Amino acid sequence: MRVLIRGGSIAAGKGVDRSYADIVRDELAPAGIEVLNVSRERDTSFQGVWGFSGEITPVRPDVLVLHFGIDDIYRPVYRSEFRENMVQIVRLARVLFNPRTFLLGSHTFEGSIEMDAAYIFYLQLREVAHDLGCVFVPVHLRWMNRLYETGRRHAALVQEDDRLPNEEGHRIYAEALMHAFREDGIGT
Repeated sequence: MRVLIRGGSIAAGKGVDRSYADIVRDELAPAGIEVLNVSRERDTSFQGVWGFSGEITPVRPDVLVLHFGIDDIYRPVYRSEFRENMVQIVRLARVLFNPRTFLLGSHTFEGSIEMDAAYIFYLQLREVAHDLGCVFVPVHLRWMNRLYETGRRHAALVQEDDRLPNEEGHRIYAEALMHAFREDGIGT
């Protein structure tokens, strides 16, 4: 089985030595599952669409993880464009090789303006997942729960640029994705 992760800066592991993709790769390796990460810093969902034939099609993954949104917010990409880009990628993949598709959200933000913007994009992911039969992975809910359980502040899980999780933050992403995989029977 082959898992492909395609996204922007967070998925690419910007600013950390060990990203959630690395953690997931290590956890799935004993089950003989290959995890490839073709994400790039600053990529939006537009780059995901434009690079589909060169980055996703050749791999023909059994599982496709799409992790766009935060770079889209700051570029800016309209939420309607974001939604349509995600729909295009999922539909193209479904027609060409029909992978199980996971749409990964991102973390919370301390500032209400940033969180409101992110939440709009998370809603788009949830709706696309519902409409197209994908799995939405709400990382922000696990993130908030971790902060609540530990009594820690948001700054403990992010880099200086709070759009980017630190390595501890990446572990939360990995936990959320692995939970979704296990619920779907991947890696069990």
